[in-house]
Amino acid sequence: MFEIKVNGKWYKVSAFEDEPLLWVLRERLGFTSVKFGCGIGVCGACTVLLNHKAVRACTLSIKEANKKEILTIEGIPSHHPLKRAWIKYQVSQCGYCQPGQILEIYALLLENPSPSEKELTEKLNGHLCRCGTYVRIKKAVKEVVKELKAGGKK
Repeated sequence: MFEIKVNGKWYKVSAFEDEPLLWVLRERLGFTSVKFGCGIGVCGACTVLLNHKAVRACTLSIKEANKKEILTIEGIPSHHPLKRAWIKYQVSQCGYCQPGQILEIYALLLENPSPSEKELTEKLNGHLCRCGTYVRIKKAVKEVVKELKAGGKK
């Protein structure tokens, strides 16, 4: 039996210790925003935050996540500047990779509320998006950075 805190709520989960966190979140707890893409941690579709750090849920076992805090896209309020900017700049097209990208950027902004273009690009390089909305993502993040500097919430 494992215990994980997802979006502020504790869950007890019976699973094999090497079961990927991705499948525990999706199949056992119903957090289907955590997407399966490659299964080897390359595409970023399964990105979640584990104790405020972006991780790939497809390569992280439930044992490694035990007693830790996990954040999925559902845990970020809809009024958060990042989600608002994503909508304003029409970042999503198919939307499959978007939860992982938003969580990656959210984690970056927690670490550094004013990332450089290079830092942002490095983080986005770990996410494969066939729609190629990276230019709009960068515009959205730049707006969020301005808002945070002006006193908005993280």
